[in-house]
Amino acid sequence: MATPVSLLIEMGCEDLPARYVVPLADALSAGIVNGLGRRGVALGAARTLATPRRIAVLVDAVAVQQPDQAIELVGPAIAAARKDGQPTPAALGFAKKCGVDFSQIGEKNGKLHFAKLEKGKPTAALLAEIFEETLKSMDELVPKRMRWGSGEETFVRPVQWLTALLGTDVVPLRRFGLESGRVTYGHRFHAPAAITLADPSAYVESLKNAKVWAEVATRKAEIERQIKAEAAKLGGNARIDAGLLDEVTALVEWPVVISGRIEDRFLELPPEVIVATVETNQRYFTVFDASGKLLPAFITIANIESKDVAQVIQGNERVVRPRLSDALFFWQQDLKLPFSEAAPYREKLASATFQKDLGTVADKVDRIRLLAVRIADRLAEAGAITTEQAAGAAAAAAVCKFDLVTKMVYEFPELQGVMGGYYAVKAGDPAAVGVAIREHYLPTQAGTAIPSTIEGQIVALADKLDTLTGIFAIGQKPTASKDPYALRRAALGILRILIEGKLPLDVQQLLQQALQQQPAGKRDESTLKDLLTFVQERHRAWRVGSDIDGRPVTVEMFEAVAALGITQPLDFEARLRAIHSFWALPEAASLAAAHKRVRNVLKQAGDGASDIDAAKFENDAESALYAALNAVSAAPAADYAERLKQLATLKAPVDAFFTGVMVMADDAAVRANRLALLRQLDRVCREVADISCLPG
Repeated sequence: MATPVSLLIEMGCEDLPARYVVPLADALSAGIVNGLGRRGVALGAARTLATPRRIAVLVDAVAVQQPDQAIELVGPAIAAARKDGQPTPAALGFAKKCGVDFSQIGEKNGKLHFAKLEKGKPTAALLAEIFEETLKSMDELVPKRMRWGSGEETFVRPVQWLTALLGTDVVPLRRFGLESGRVTYGHRFHAPAAITLADPSAYVESLKNAKVWAEVATRKAEIERQIKAEAAKLGGNARIDAGLLDEVTALVEWPVVISGRIEDRFLELPPEVIVATVETNQRYFTVFDASGKLLPAFITIANIESKDVAQVIQGNERVVRPRLSDALFFWQQDLKLPFSEAAPYREKLASATFQKDLGTVADKVDRIRLLAVRIADRLAEAGAITTEQAAGAAAAAAVCKFDLVTKMVYEFPELQGVMGGYYAVKAGDPAAVGVAIREHYLPTQAGTAIPSTIEGQIVALADKLDTLTGIFAIGQKPTASKDPYALRRAALGILRILIEGKLPLDVQQLLQQALQQQPAGKRDESTLKDLLTFVQERHRAWRVGSDIDGRPVTVEMFEAVAALGITQPLDFEARLRAIHSFWALPEAASLAAAHKRVRNVLKQAGDGASDIDAAKFENDAESALYAALNAVSAAPAADYAERLKQLATLKAPVDAFFTGVMVMADDAAVRANRLALLRQLDRVCREVADISCLPG
């Protein structure tokens, strides 16, 4: 058997868009590896390699010969294969497909059958077909592809060379008007000459010598190391956004760190504006000192070792300067119209449509303010917030969308809320109002934080409730594939704020209040029911499978609480945690099984008296269970978890009752008394959650 060899396939391109570099390389690697695997070719580990000018896969220990293939073909049913003792056209067609005379066709399981052992092909002969399959799968990743030269073939960018080696041999591939070879190319400027590879093992090191860092993961780590080292030289720490780091990694072949200076006059701007300008527009990294203050510097990664770094730095600074000048102009112009002058902002918002049936953004702000006041009043009544916090929430809600019509947010939409917070404080509002405006869009997704202040939580709730109920009212609730108003995210945000913010509010009441404020659509009980079901479904999707103390929440645990119709999420969470803890007790499964039995007996018995007469007990087990139930009911409990621990003490008397007592006694009075006892047991087992929903 021939010794396995390594395989290299590389596509050299004009500079690829950064967002496609790694996905295309992954697709190339997966296509080649899976294609070989489907054909039974043994192979070792695969490495995906990618830079802006190339995507490649390097596979270790590839067998040079495909093993012999067992071919098995099944034809038509035997009944349809012969007529009057002669093969039918269908049978003859099957024999032709198999490449043999009909006499060589066998039978198996009532059908024509043919089997043979086909000699395996050389791996090199399989790769052209595998490469074509891979290219088709890669096309699906790129919605828009280019055509270049006189050819008709397309790719995301023109392909300029193909490298394909199996061991020391060139694999013959023909595509994009090119024939594959053993030649690759290094850095466009530092090492533009062709590099001839003897075999795939020389690929990575040869490129490294030619100023090309082909491995994505190590190149990324090197870029991060250089950025951090440069930031330390500047006296601070770099803000390294993961997405930006990935993008920069896909933009360079030979990373070289360079820093530049931000003019002091631009430090008047909020740091978020500078970050948005420098990172989003220029793909540079900002630097902050140990106290979190933005430093007047930026860091960038060049793709070349310049002979005159000063010129490069000046060029980078020259590009940043006009963008920051524009931002400074927007900032200064916006400040000339403070939020305290509400009328101009309301006028502008009144010309901006939120949704054609639900009115303008100004209308939405009015609804948010009214709902925020109601939420704050309810929390104040519960003693959960102060009068000052309630006033702050109302003030923030009244201006929470004003920044949407500022020049800065028009230029940087991602700064909505952030700029509103700054402008509100500049207009004289308390810092808490600014924070509430800034954070009222939170949480933006499942893993992000909720608003940090009660004022922000109230405004965020009001905003999300208004959007959710309004869109449901006009009949545009999400489908399985479409959710244009992000209502699932809004519902989850509402739940998380109520639970993580520890707000004792009933979500059904909140939905009803928000729904009644809507200017159009159906605002009836049916819509409210749909809304509540939608929120509960998001709650279930969020909590089932999540961890509490290292153990997952199960469907049964969630349903045990949901069965009680709990609509206050904070209370629901407390009960869920308690039932999760209860299920770890050794008595839990037995009690759950007993409660199921109780529920079934009571269902069959129907309604009846709930008063228990101890004088009618005929069995000690009845008395013992009655005493145990009374003891549990009378025992003080600090929380739900403690109550369920007390419930666990019922296991022994419940087991004894079902062992020694026949509930459906012949005597009607005795039977009714025993059913009343079971009704009391059922009530106790449903105080915190419906225990019968648990497995048991």
